[in-house]
Amino acid sequence: MSVNENELSNFIRRIIDEDLEKGWNDGRVHTRFPPEPNGYLHIGHAMAIMLNYRMSQMYGGKFNLRFDDTNPVKEEQEFVDAIIDDVKWLGADFEDRLFFCSDYFDELYEFAVQLIKKSLAYVDDLTPEQMREYRGTLTEPGKNSPYRDRSVEENLDLFERMKKGEFPDGSKVLRAKIDMSSPNINMRDPALYRIRHAHHHRTGDKWCIYPMYDYSHPLSDALEGITHSLCDINYADHNDLYAWFVKNVDYGVPGCPKQIEFGRWSVSNTVLSKRKLRRMVEEGLVSGWDDPRMPTVRGLRRRGYTAKAIAAFAERAGVSRHATTLEYGFLEHCIREDLNATAPRVMAVLRPLKVVLENYPEGQVEWMEVENNPEAPETGTRKVPFSRVIYIEQEDFMEDPPKKFYRLAPGREMRLKGAYIIKCEGVVKDENGNIVELRCTYDPTSKSGEEGANRKVKATAHWVSGDHAIKATVNLYDTLFTQENPEDSEEGKDFTDYINPNSLEVLNDCLLEPSLADAKPGDSFQFLRQGYFHVDEKESKEGQLVINRVVGLRDTWAKAQKNN
Repeated sequence: MSVNENELSNFIRRIIDEDLEKGWNDGRVHTRFPPEPNGYLHIGHAMAIMLNYRMSQMYGGKFNLRFDDTNPVKEEQEFVDAIIDDVKWLGADFEDRLFFCSDYFDELYEFAVQLIKKSLAYVDDLTPEQMREYRGTLTEPGKNSPYRDRSVEENLDLFERMKKGEFPDGSKVLRAKIDMSSPNINMRDPALYRIRHAHHHRTGDKWCIYPMYDYSHPLSDALEGITHSLCDINYADHNDLYAWFVKNVDYGVPGCPKQIEFGRWSVSNTVLSKRKLRRMVEEGLVSGWDDPRMPTVRGLRRRGYTAKAIAAFAERAGVSRHATTLEYGFLEHCIREDLNATAPRVMAVLRPLKVVLENYPEGQVEWMEVENNPEAPETGTRKVPFSRVIYIEQEDFMEDPPKKFYRLAPGREMRLKGAYIIKCEGVVKDENGNIVELRCTYDPTSKSGEEGANRKVKATAHWVSGDHAIKATVNLYDTLFTQENPEDSEEGKDFTDYINPNSLEVLNDCLLEPSLADAKPGDSFQFLRQGYFHVDEKESKEGQLVINRVVGLRDTWAKAQKNN
């Protein structure tokens, strides 16, 4: 991923510039992305990755990938592997700096012992319900636990016994001793460790106590020498707590991480809550985390989005201190812009209608020359076969057309892309009155590129040769939700009530020009007049193409921006 010096002129950069002028952390810039391995990354995570990585590169610094794997009940190796792969695919190079919070479990335990010895932490026997009651509210102070004044010796003993597994889950927690009357509710003796007899994906059964996120997160940053901890604005109230941990623990590393909060991004017509995405997967509302309708990085990749398009989306969205909702059409614009310059043009008929050219010689085949991509002339041309039986789109014919319908109709002409002008002479219907075939003639003097081909007709359509076409299944996608903000549900409704029943349409009898016989999983194309398409890496097999529509051709977002 290249970084332009003019990118990201924002408040985060101004803060870093001021820190460097003051010599903060010896003039270093070291950022990180710290996912929890309890699900797949989504587009919001991708934007945070881009932000952290670009900032490190802009200042010649370093970037870490660290898993905050402190909850073994919800974490899986599957998620770890997927996240590593997605971060690499996005182009955020963490080099050899792959870390896990579980790497620091021994150190974090010793830090907790330090706090106990300083009378800054204690073992509490209150139940979770009692802890919530004692905590107070935003307008009322909390009150001290009856176990808050245990001696250092008793707390050390109890904490050691918690580690050895002598107590059941939920029976005790280790809490920081700060201030139960603090106006910042996060400072009211937060929990540091809880008992959880669960198998960890990396440490196995070594531990039965696990550090809380708010405790492990800032200290992991400190241990890694992170200088700037860029995070969601929702964590702004946690900043004082993070600073308290870093101040009161001797972690033996010079420097101190500074937290900088930015506004969360959301995208219209979808949800970016990992909990909600997990629920859709578990309830079978989508086919999986990599369902091409999902806003996960894995889903976007499978649909055909490129890392370059996602990077452009992140860069142009910018960053601010306030939450931002981005139009889904803006994301589509970024991939459309990328594929327009790179995707070869091909002909594919998604809803075929048979056409027999009655005056075209039987058995004859001509190879028509058509361009591969007019946006990239250097890609040259290819040969497409033309024969007596061809297929066009059903929508390119109407038996009784309205006034402004310029495509094929009885007695009317239409040009075939790169080939001839044809004229409809008759219609063949089945026993139910459905049109199943057109009888047409072609004008042999109208071949594209030859003398006489300049005769004008009002419409040009794509087509495929019946004798040479290959079959494919094509998935057409729409937005996953009908409502712009599905999380803003009406009373009595759930966000799943707004799932778009028409978000997926499967077409099983599509016909493609023969050049796509060599298409490989992961290849992308523009189907003329249809949009941009991507060969599905998961479902496609030899001799059985499954193709996903990435995005249509019509860029309503770009048009709206131009008009504004």
